[in-house]
Amino acid sequence: MFNLQQIFSVTLTLFAIIDIVGSVPIIIQIRQREGEIKAELATVVAGGLMVAFLFLGQSILRLFGVDNESFALAGAVIIFLIGMEMILGIELFKSDMTARTGSIVPLAFPIIVGAGTMTTLLSLRAAYALPNILAGIALNLVFVYAVLKTSPWIERQLGKAGEDVLRRVFGVILLAIAIKLFKANF
Repeated sequence: MFNLQQIFSVTLTLFAIIDIVGSVPIIIQIRQREGEIKAELATVVAGGLMVAFLFLGQSILRLFGVDNESFALAGAVIIFLIGMEMILGIELFKSDMTARTGSIVPLAFPIIVGAGTMTTLLSLRAAYALPNILAGIALNLVFVYAVLKTSPWIERQLGKAGEDVLRRVFGVILLAIAIKLFKANF
């Protein structure tokens, strides 16, 4: 039933795709804009989205007549725009300061669970046993929760200058990822 090698492979694959460590500048930016990050809510919503897409993803895409490549391109556009926000210090995704929805959108979706994560889950479903994929998702969610919960501490350690540099560097990396996704799926 459980295979440690498969769990390890799934965990590492999802860890690389989710890239929660690389999302720290975005997490800090959301926390500053919203006042707080609801780590529990973001983790539960992200987990629910991953599990739902694991079981229903292919059917949902077929229902809307969307292929994997188009879905990945849509994710690339979102990632590109988030990268532009980070580099230019502008706000493209306006938020209602009273709604406090940053823990769900854009954090749980599309930062933690974006097109890359969803497409990867479809690929993993074809290659690995379901219990091992679910275990890999759970391990990643533990790490995601830890990073979200410690984001105030991480922000204090970075300082304002470190945060600005990190935000711009990861903004460029997000742009490069978006362009790579675009090239691979166009």
